[in-house]
Amino acid sequence: MLPGFGLTLGYTMLYLSIIVLIPLSTLFVKTFHLTWVEFIGEVGNTRVLASLRLTFCVSFVAAFLDVVFGVVVAWSLSRYSFPGKRILDALVDLPFALPTAVAGITLTTLYSETGWFGRPLHALGIDVAFTPLGIGVALMFIGVPFVVRSVQPVLEDLDVEYEEAAASLGAGRWYMIRRIIFSEIRPAVLTGFALAFARALGEYGSVVFISGNMPMRTEITTLLIMIKLEQYDYAGATAIAIIMLAASFAMMLSLNAFQVRATRRTAAS
Repeated sequence: MLPGFGLTLGYTMLYLSIIVLIPLSTLFVKTFHLTWVEFIGEVGNTRVLASLRLTFCVSFVAAFLDVVFGVVVAWSLSRYSFPGKRILDALVDLPFALPTAVAGITLTTLYSETGWFGRPLHALGIDVAFTPLGIGVALMFIGVPFVVRSVQPVLEDLDVEYEEAAASLGAGRWYMIRRIIFSEIRPAVLTGFALAFARALGEYGSVVFISGNMPMRTEITTLLIMIKLEQYDYAGATAIAIIMLAASFAMMLSLNAFQVRATRRTAAS
């Protein structure tokens, strides 16, 4: 055992307790003021269920599309050299650095009926701002970097010689993508998907402007939590927050279980 293990483990547990565990435990403490029937009434409210359904469905679709576009971007950045590559690589991280409120205002301006992108789309009968589609656009904007930064290092470490050897043995392009490339990047892809999905579930700033916040139509769950807090309904807000916390925790737990299983399978082979 390495020297200082007890000290470092103690510091780690103290840090996690103060920063993560104790703040999260207050959610359950506040919810204990509700009876089970009251808790079901809070989370089973028609307005709450509509916001949960919208949040989870749009977040899932956005995270899935993030995987599609993120893998393509990661492939381009890791396998090709072209003018402006460093600039493009830096732009991928822009959603990390950009304040979410600024992103929300910018996207709303671009995709409104009079915006640069929204005007031609509106002429085609497609409205983005103040619709679930606009929420998806905002969630894709903040989620793509998670996929790119998860997949890009794996692709850069993947030796091109494997593909060349498969091609010399007569393997087709789709066969190489499916059996060689995707099998290597699959854990990273799932990691990127889980991170993008979890981030989308809790996103607020970039969505609150472009969604329009119409109850039963474009009202996301995080906004509903904020509304309940403004109404001093702390128990109701924490009841909804626990549902979101449980969903995020289940996603992260499933991801870790998959990674452990994949690591064991790789070690066994």
